[in-house]
Amino acid sequence: MVKKKITTESADVVMPTEVETESVKKSVKVKLPMVIETPKVLEASIVAVAPLVEEVKVVVEKPTNRVVMQPQRQQQPSRDYQPPQQYQRQLTPKPPMSDPNMKLEAITGVLDILQDGQGFVRPKFTPSIKDSFLAAMQVRRYNLRPGDMLTGVAKAPMHNEKHWSIVRIDKVNGMELASANNRLDFKDLVPIYPQKQLKLEFDPETLSTRIIDLFSPIGFGQRGMIVSPPKAGKTTLLKEIAAGVAANHPEVHLMAVLVGERPEEVTDMQRFIKGEVIASHFDQKPEEQTRAAEIAIERAKRLVELGKDVFIVFDSITRLARAYNLAIPTSGRTLSGGFDPAALYPSKRFFGAARKIENGGSLTIIGTALVDTGSKMDDLVFEEFKGTGNMELKLERRLAERRIFPAFDILKSGTRKEELLLELKVLERIMGIRRMFDALGDREDTGEVVIEQMRKTKTNQEFLDKIGKK
Repeated sequence: MVKKKITTESADVVMPTEVETESVKKSVKVKLPMVIETPKVLEASIVAVAPLVEEVKVVVEKPTNRVVMQPQRQQQPSRDYQPPQQYQRQLTPKPPMSDPNMKLEAITGVLDILQDGQGFVRPKFTPSIKDSFLAAMQVRRYNLRPGDMLTGVAKAPMHNEKHWSIVRIDKVNGMELASANNRLDFKDLVPIYPQKQLKLEFDPETLSTRIIDLFSPIGFGQRGMIVSPPKAGKTTLLKEIAAGVAANHPEVHLMAVLVGERPEEVTDMQRFIKGEVIASHFDQKPEEQTRAAEIAIERAKRLVELGKDVFIVFDSITRLARAYNLAIPTSGRTLSGGFDPAALYPSKRFFGAARKIENGGSLTIIGTALVDTGSKMDDLVFEEFKGTGNMELKLERRLAERRIFPAFDILKSGTRKEELLLELKVLERIMGIRRMFDALGDREDTGEVVIEQMRKTKTNQEFLDKIGKK
């Protein structure tokens, strides 16, 4: 029998906890009052009873004929193990970065960041075989943005790599790498009206730039639109505007963006313009055409963030909107001419980037819009962009058909807030000329008369003096 010891304040009592005989239970009940008083009597009266269940030990003998199966382990090759010859090429480790046989090359290009965060440094703005890969970790680490001009070192592709890889970045936009973390964002810059005129007059024989300076002046940060029918001389006009900027303002960063252009026009523009030319041909995919325009505008924004003045001649707004109409996913809505309204927003984002920054640089965009093409889509694009610019220059078909260039419709062309750009004396004489032509009515030879009078003078100041005497 197993006993359990219970401790109380007065004495120690030993009580049975297993099954007991009735005699033992009775003795406990009888002796209980005495236990509390005299615990020693209780200990003497309890009789030890043998347990009812005896402990039996069972011995199980193990079988003697049992065979223990041990797994067979393949012997591991030693450190000096040499693989078979047919596998040696695959197991050859990649050379470290300090390998003298690694081909390195200095590279300079514009950063193009994809949707997954990875980037490519493109020397020619558009994708080519010379593009270098830049990991997303490096993009985040140095706070790089699309359109940054990077200068660094790239290594040649090895093994299964397809592109060159950037191993070191030396400069960002011509400055030290640390300066990339301390620049402002283009969205945070404050836009204001253009305050300073960007003069284009540089040659007495180039009448287009002289007329623009007087009747549709362009300021730093202007958002201008040239409305032109086909074969009215808009491409030639863009070239002359670019030439005027290069001649009078060499400090301005000049760019030409051509979307869906003819290849021969691109070559001619590259040879003529003294600046960067970002172009896509009409036979390229719509995604490639839109990507070229996006990387160009991002490049211009990065320069404006640094406080520089950028001038873009853009041809054309209509073709860019057409390319976005084919490139973006459909929204389920359709305007007249089969145009998706969602395609207007990226095009407006491009054109709307032009602005003058308060106490900073400026981004000037002079773009063209096609009209009278017989396409409802082109007319729709023009109507949507009609009120977005702050300068409009309209070309006239009737003068172009008569081979009179520049074919300007002077009465329908103008600039918002031109009083901020022109001197007071010049503004008064220009307003007098406009009132004079307005009194004569809507005449077809208005532009022709101005062109003939300007041909007789060599400068705009001489032209104004001559008009003032009359």
